[in-house]
Amino acid sequence: MPLLRKWLGLSVIALVSTTVALADQQPSETPTASDVPLSPDELKNATSVDALTVPTPGEFFKAIEKGGKPNWTSEYRPPISIKSSDRAQMALSLGTLIADGYIAVEAHDGQQVKNVGKDVLALAKKLSVSQSVLARGQSITQFAENNAWDQLNEELEATQNEVKKALEENRDTDLITLVSIGGWIRGTEVVTGLVLQNYNPEDAKLLRQPALVSYLKGKLTQLPEKIRKDPLVQSVNSSLDGIQKMVSFPADHIPSVDEVKDLNSAASKLTKEIGASE
Repeated sequence: MPLLRKWLGLSVIALVSTTVALADQQPSETPTASDVPLSPDELKNATSVDALTVPTPGEFFKAIEKGGKPNWTSEYRPPISIKSSDRAQMALSLGTLIADGYIAVEAHDGQQVKNVGKDVLALAKKLSVSQSVLARGQSITQFAENNAWDQLNEELEATQNEVKKALEENRDTDLITLVSIGGWIRGTEVVTGLVLQNYNPEDAKLLRQPALVSYLKGKLTQLPEKIRKDPLVQSVNSSLDGIQKMVSFPADHIPSVDEVKDLNSAASKLTKEIGASE
């Protein structure tokens, strides 16, 4: 499975392995036109997150790659340094960093994989989950040195599971939500950047994700009050309101280049805010 299939489908930590049908959901109210679940074709190869089936972007990336190999290195960003003791920011940042790891693997850039791996481990230590990911980090370094990209794919997935398990054991399950949201935001920044590199209507249309963003918003409202009142979490929640509108266009609408740019800008701004030093 291509690594990229993780991203728009809530690509980082909170993924679970069971595939379920979106029709199994029992919505609490009638959805609006913009919140109508995606079509069966768009739900193909869906990945389950808790009780929600969200579409993976497998078909989306296949379409992009028909025009040639994406320029992954163009989506690199400068290293981030989280000196804050704010656990909410650390969790969000950890999600963005794991997404960076996927970018490096897709670019077949061993050094960048190792660089990101070190940053992930450093942040994991601050969240007290380092012991569970330390061995995985060593394996990732070894596979990167050997250019073993298939094994890296598997090891990154295993690392994600280890982080999730550690957070659960530490009774930090609420942080899993934030790690997931951070990864999705960074992934959205990247994939919209790739769409803009070689725009075509079919790729742009696959940015429609009303059910997914509604789910993310719902998870934020379920967080404990202390986390909900965190200034960064409040900012993320507010920003997702705007992003939700951008990805909730009608099924027959094709986003223009300017609309994709707006989504890219919103995701980029939020990624920078998450990674900003105090």
